[in-house]
Order: sequence, then structure tokens, then C-alpha cells
Amino acid sequence: MTLLELHDARVFADELLEQVLRLPVLKALDLGSPQGFDRASTLLAARLRRSAAPLEVDAVREAVAVLDVDWKQTTAAQRRRLVSEALSAAGRSTSLIPRRIQVPLGDAATAVVSATRTHSRQVQELAIGARFNALDRRVARHIVNAQGLFVRDEYGRRLEAIGAEARRVVAAGLERGLGRDDIAADLTAAARAALVERAPFYWEVVASSFIGQGRSFAQVSSYAEAGIHRYRIEAVLDERTTHICRYLHGKTFSVADALRKFDEVARLENPEDIKQALPWVRERLDGGRLMLTGAGVAIAEVTRSAMGVRDDVGEFRPQLPEGRLGDAGIGFPPFHGLCRTTTLALS
Repeated sequence: MTLLELHDARVFADELLEQVLRLPVLKALDLGSPQGFDRASTLLAARLRRSAAPLEVDAVREAVAVLDVDWKQTTAAQRRRLVSEALSAAGRSTSLIPRRIQVPLGDAATAVVSATRTHSRQVQELAIGARFNALDRRVARHIVNAQGLFVRDEYGRRLEAIGAEARRVVAAGLERGLGRDDIAADLTAAARAALVERAPFYWEVVASSFIGQGRSFAQVSSYAEAGIHRYRIEAVLDERTTHICRYLHGKTFSVADALRKFDEVARLENPEDIKQALPWVRERLDGGRLMLTGAGVAIAEVTRSAMGVRDDVGEFRPQLPEGRLGDAGIGFPPFHGLCRTTTLALS
């Protein structure tokens, strides 16, 4: 049996336990370990895919039903109108996805905060109560609401991409002299590529980001309740670790600053504003130099890469003073898609 088959078998077994036996698999996970974090992300991604998949298929079917016409008999104005109508038809299905995923996200939010709180009490030995505090409940509400906004925007972008691709496919098909069936097949393939075939990896990124941010916010809540003033970034230093997580590994931040950042982000309702406040870090080349940037702000230059190496952070030249990292939204994970980095209470 290959590693891929083993992975698929494990996911199937977890889903079977959750769906058929109704066991709270996610709630039993240890988010304090990389393996537990990865498993939680896999399970949540599977639930999100199951919730969204029927609506994605419906969207493709509704769009193609509108676009299945004899294009040779249409004018340019009619073609523009048909594409617009197809996007509206598909949008009626995709608009239901943010609401459909509320239940799995809500379950996951409760599980993540609960697991983080348990880890803080039992492993980090923080003097906190067993029950959720008011901030924990705010954290759970915020990450569910914010993720719904991100998903809504993502499907809006996909529909725009489908519209542009549909216009291209029709124009190219007419130029090549293709018939109705061939153009319909090409349009179906384009719609499926945008709405269905991208879905598996997309939901893995969503799940990982959701769990990572929920864990970080819940950790900050636990630190504040326990009277902790500072915490340290703890990266998983293995072959998969990114440059930014290696760079931030060991750096310390203020709990009070993190609380202020959460209060700022929790008031935001525009996904782009949230991304600006808590940006993911990107890598870009600048005249031969490999730079780490967040929301357009230079964070560090990679002077010696340790990518692919265990237990080695590499070497960097800071571009942003360490004291300003938190202000730039680089104060707690996740720092990028599929980020596994966590935090550790100091004092």
C-alpha cells in the first residue's frame, strides 16, 4: 500500500467514525502536536468539502444549462448577456456555501478553543479555569464569521474567472468553427476546473488557517487569563518549515499587544481589511535578494536558506525592527497557508 493510499484510508476511517458512529473525532485531537494539528486540518477539510461539494456541482450544472445554446446564432450582445445570466445562475448555488459551512466551522471552533485551553492547562500548566471565558467565545464567533466572509469572496472571484474564461472559450470555439456540443463541453470543463477541481486543496488551506488562527487566539486568551505577559513563537523545524517560520522561531511578543490586535481584527467586516491587518507572508526576489514581505512591508532578507533541513533556522537580515512585527500583524500564527507554527507562554 502506498503512502497516498494509507493517507486516504486514514481519512476515510476518520470520516466513517464521524458520520456513521457520530463520534466527536475532532474534539479528541491534540492540537499541541504537529501530527494532531495536521489530522485536525484534514478532518475539517473533509467536512468542508462534503458540505460545499453538492452546491459546487449544482453551480456548474446551472451555469452550463444557460450556456448550452447554438452560439453561431447569437450576436455579441446576446453572448455577453448569456454569460452574465450563467454567472447569476451559478451564483445562486455558490452563495449558499458560506451558510452551509457554518455548522462544521462552528463545531471546529468549539473544538479548537477547547483543545487549546486543555493544552494550556495540562501541558503549559497555566492557572486557568476549565470553562470558556468571554474572550474564548468571542474568538470562536470571530473565526467562524471571518472565514465565511473569506469563502464568500473566494467564490465571487471564481465566478468572475469563469465569466472571463467562458467568453474566451466561446470566442475561440466560434473562430475554430466548433459546434454547440463541443463548445458546451469546453464550457463545462472550464466551470468544473474553477469550481470543483480546485476544491480539495482550497479546503485544506481553509481548514489549516482556520484551526491555526483559532488556536493562536485561544492561546492568547489563556495567556491573558493566567497573567502571562509574553509568549514565544515555536516553529516545527523540519523539512517542510518555511523561511518566515524559521525567521520568527524563538522571537517573543507581548500578550497585551496580541489582545489589542485581536480587538482590532474582530471589529473588521471586510475580508481585505482583515488580510491587511493579519497578512500572510510572501516571498519575492528583489534584485537577486530573497525577501519576506507582509502586506507589502519588508520583514527580512534570507541570507542563508535552511529550507529542507531539520533543526536549522537559517540566517536572515531583518528589515523590520522586531518591536514592530506585532504592529504589522506578524505577531502570531498562521503566517502562511498550511502553517503549523504555534506559541509558548513565557512569563
